[in-house]
Amino acid sequence: MNNAKDSFIINRIKAFRYAFKGAWLLIKKEPSIKVQMVCAVLVTILGFVLDISTTEWILQLLSIGLVLSIEGLNTAVEKVADFIHPEYHKKIGDIKDVAAGAVTFAALIAAIIGLIIYIPKLF
Repeated sequence: MNNAKDSFIINRIKAFRYAFKGAWLLIKKEPSIKVQMVCAVLVTILGFVLDISTTEWILQLLSIGLVLSIEGLNTAVEKVADFIHPEYHKKIGDIKDVAAGAVTFAALIAAIIGLIIYIPKLF
């Protein structure tokens, strides 16, 4: 029984290792994630400078997490689509556009949340 428990724990550790590897690959290789990470760092610094509330921190962090997560999923969709059909295909193009559109929705909502938080503090 102890062996099964060890396997469970070892498998969870491996899963985290793969997840962190994936996050690192995104940050290292994807230009859009790099831009979004810079934006995340800047609004985080701004949050400390302007001493935003706990609720504002929660909304800001959820927004950052949502945008980065959906960008990661978009990247995965694009890579799978390119692997399945390396040449241009209209349906593959539509799939990739829809995935990119999801990122756009998340980024727009995150920007609106940022404006709601920071406009009153700056003006």
